[in-house]
Amino acid sequence: MSETMEQQNTQEWKPSINPWLAVAPVMLAIFMFVLDETISNVALIYIAGSMSVSHNESTWVLTSYLIASGIAIPLAGMMAKVMGRKQYFIVCIIIFTISSFLCAVARSMPEIVLFRFIQGLGGGGLLPLGQSIMLESFSKEDRPKSMAMFGVVIVFAPLLGPVLGGWITENWSWPWIYLINIPIGIMCTILAKKLLEDPPYAKKQEGIKIDVKGLTYLSLWLISLQVVLDKGNDADWFGAAWICWLSAFSVICAVLFFISQFKNKEYPLIDLGILKNRTYFFGTLIQVILMAVFLASAALLPSMLQTLLGYSAYLSGLSMGTRGIGSISGVITYLILSKHLGDRRITMIGLILLGFGSLFFGMINLQINLNIIAVPNILYGLGIFLALTPLVPLSCSTVRNEDMANASCLQNLVKNIGGAIGTSIGTTMVSRLAQAHQHMMSGHLNFSNEIYVEKLAAMSQSFMQATADTVTAQSMAMASIYQELLQQARLWGYVDTFRWFAFATFLLIPMLTLVKKVKDSPN
Repeated sequence: MSETMEQQNTQEWKPSINPWLAVAPVMLAIFMFVLDETISNVALIYIAGSMSVSHNESTWVLTSYLIASGIAIPLAGMMAKVMGRKQYFIVCIIIFTISSFLCAVARSMPEIVLFRFIQGLGGGGLLPLGQSIMLESFSKEDRPKSMAMFGVVIVFAPLLGPVLGGWITENWSWPWIYLINIPIGIMCTILAKKLLEDPPYAKKQEGIKIDVKGLTYLSLWLISLQVVLDKGNDADWFGAAWICWLSAFSVICAVLFFISQFKNKEYPLIDLGILKNRTYFFGTLIQVILMAVFLASAALLPSMLQTLLGYSAYLSGLSMGTRGIGSISGVITYLILSKHLGDRRITMIGLILLGFGSLFFGMINLQINLNIIAVPNILYGLGIFLALTPLVPLSCSTVRNEDMANASCLQNLVKNIGGAIGTSIGTTMVSRLAQAHQHMMSGHLNFSNEIYVEKLAAMSQSFMQATADTVTAQSMAMASIYQELLQQARLWGYVDTFRWFAFATFLLIPMLTLVKKVKDSPN
């Protein structure tokens, strides 16, 4: 697409009421959806216990939600045409609210997995529709403020989820993590009905055909992909035959989906022609990698704190809350910077901060305390906010208003997939790098190593106070030293992984030169 075509914009649509009132139900609904992506994490052990299933089985409570939302995101654009955007947005809220109640009253694992799937189907449509409403409802002058608010929700809600979920579960019971959605959902429905309106191009359209073939391929692709990503590391990835077959099936379904979208010229789920827009393409690619790094770190850090430092689920969730401090401070920072710098430069600052946050995590040790961990977490929260908040409107700055819903659907779909892949890759990296360090360090546990001999003698002497058997004491000392080695190797697995996150983040900076905005602000 030529530069002229890229910079083409249609006239702006203005809602008849104050846009800040109009987006109130949008922001509340998106907050509810994003919060529920993580609020169940710390409650899984309680859900598993109440339903007498293993922890591995309970993870389907998370997986089913992610799969369903991934399916619903690209479907949102088409359903908005079939029903009208406002009407479909309200339907999504109602589905999400009712299914939240059903999750709370579920009495078996198949039931809650099914209701979480339905919840994801309802919630998945809220994000792309909400994003397009936020981008369209405000003038270019007010768009930075609206995107700052949007960014707070997207970044802060998943961080609040584990903290809120842990507190509710410990003080009340796990069903309440879903019951709290009911009053919020009712409020969102009422406000959306009164305050939202459809622009001419987002009203109900006659003769729209749902792309059943594309939807089928997409569903099979995302379901198989999510299962591979969830279970791959436990099954030793391609060392397991079923992972190989399911991966191949996922790839085939993905190829068939993209082929079907290119062939369907009339009513595709997603119009992939928008990828010809260079600004949109590279802006979206950067967002995908950012979400992969951010969500992977959000999954790995609590695990590290619990397994290596002995933190409780609630305390590890609380430590993640410091990212929210960074995000909140990012609002003020962004609003100040947006008056003097263009979106691209602000994004660059965010990437630098995020990269340094990863580097700080790459210097942790087993003696680190909660206060020190707060520093890189704040950098993470501030960095991801300053990077993503201007990047969303920047990537869509050359997209026509009537194509905004399609752009939002595709963008959120690939970010969802990127986050899942990033989390899986991060988990695998920790495991593999820890094994490499374990192998390397094990080679030094021999009697030619003076340090090892001295430590073994000292620990054996200590264990001799508990047992008079010299052989037993030495065996206990050797086992204790090896456990320390395993712990240290695990720590180095996390450290190296965070350093790779930093490297990936810094590599995104030169890619920003390929993201060019309509020339209405300094860049």
